[in-house]
Amino acid sequence: MTALMSVVMLFFVSCKEESKNAIDLDYDPEKVPSLNTDSVTMLVSDSGIIRYKMISQTWLIFDRAKDPHWLFPDGFYFEQLDTTFNVIATVKADTAWNYTNKKLWKLRGHVFIHNKVGETFSSNELFWDERQQKVYSKEYVEVVRPDKMTLRGAGGFEANQQMTEYKFLNVGNTAFGKTILYVNEDEENNADSEDKGEEKKE
Repeated sequence: MTALMSVVMLFFVSCKEESKNAIDLDYDPEKVPSLNTDSVTMLVSDSGIIRYKMISQTWLIFDRAKDPHWLFPDGFYFEQLDTTFNVIATVKADTAWNYTNKKLWKLRGHVFIHNKVGETFSSNELFWDERQQKVYSKEYVEVVRPDKMTLRGAGGFEANQQMTEYKFLNVGNTAFGKTILYVNEDEENNADSEDKGEEKKE
């Protein structure tokens, strides 16, 4: 990546003098990225140890926008690694924004997270606030646990950034559909079996 950015910078420097005579074009930093990179694979280190891996088809950098940000419009995949490079958590989304000054990530479209204890989280939109070290959403969120318990809520969701501690907000506010359902697949299957058994006895 560094080599690629160096090549891009050299290209702009070499063309700088020639561009003076070119036709002036309106440049909108809110719509036109300062850097467009395809097929991105990035390794991120923490204290000298590689902890994260990020993969995206397209990476757009809007560092001159009023609210500087990175945009990943064609899918986003993120892995958290342990010290032996085993994957302990993953994040997927159709689109992702990283507002660099705010240290805020916005994940949108088929957001799916798998945490280190085997729980999965699905939503259409999630935010990750690095400064406050929390993840939150105002949209529908579904959590599937290893014990086959499924939690669903549509009135607000908050979690720590490891996604190991979480809560649903506005629980029981049925007037706005902000309820939470607890569904255990084993209990459902047992109930179905009992019902079928009673039907046969009759």
